[in-house]
Amino acid sequence: MSLYITSLNSGSNGNCYYIGNDEEAIFVDAGISCRETEKRMARLGLQMKKVKAIFISHEHGDHIAGLPVLAKKYQLPVYITAGTLEEGRLQLSAEQVIAFEAYKPIQIGGLSVTAFPKFHDAADPHSFVVSSPSVRVGVFTDIGKPCDHLITHFQHCHAAFLETNYDEDMLMNGRYPPMLKNRIRGGHGHLSNIQALELFKKYRPTFMSHLLLSHLSKDNNNPQLVRDLFEQHTSSTSIIVASRFAETELYHIRSSGEELSEITRPVERLVTVAAAKTPPTPRQQQLSLF
Repeated sequence: MSLYITSLNSGSNGNCYYIGNDEEAIFVDAGISCRETEKRMARLGLQMKKVKAIFISHEHGDHIAGLPVLAKKYQLPVYITAGTLEEGRLQLSAEQVIAFEAYKPIQIGGLSVTAFPKFHDAADPHSFVVSSPSVRVGVFTDIGKPCDHLITHFQHCHAAFLETNYDEDMLMNGRYPPMLKNRIRGGHGHLSNIQALELFKKYRPTFMSHLLLSHLSKDNNNPQLVRDLFEQHTSSTSIIVASRFAETELYHIRSSGEELSEITRPVERLVTVAAAKTPPTPRQQQLSLF
């Protein structure tokens, strides 16, 4: 069964990703207003009634700002961890809140959604893989650095939303204060263009048809720069930059059958992970990581 994907918005001003099949769909994060979400869905010819659930990656405002209104209006279940719910101070109906656990798949009709922990300065942050019986799509943003779980899941994705937040030179020569620069690049902030490119070059499966470069910084990155960087290293994967101002096209992700015969390459560790879950990070007031 094929999947359809789009980024409704991607960036520090709001994040919302749509993944669905012919019958149902989910959102990963709800960081733009309900009204704007509806407008962008309509422009793509997508119906809100197909959306059956919202999965929340973490509590930062650019991922939850539109959640209370959207969930209430459409009576959508919200899959969220207890830590994220508490830190986000979200006003949600108790009947709508469903806790999820890392590594345990959740079935939403014909979609299977699996979460796994990631490095980010939030209470309990997670990435997601959304699967049909034959297609897998990853949502990999807000990542301080790659871990073994990310590498493993990336190798099995037919398409992915992958963070390319900043160009190292633009960040270091830019206007941000040193403390914020260090937070962005310090291992629990965001993924740089080069970090994401290394992941792509080493672990991209041959059957990956689409890569959506996501969560670009307004001040520390350039869409053309990062697109050109990735297109130098691929001829078979379509490279799309997810906008912070508008929705992308709707992409149809299919299984080619090629993946059935591909042997997954050995996982080379980019970082050493001492435990199954990422280390806890200090709970502090979140400053914007642009």
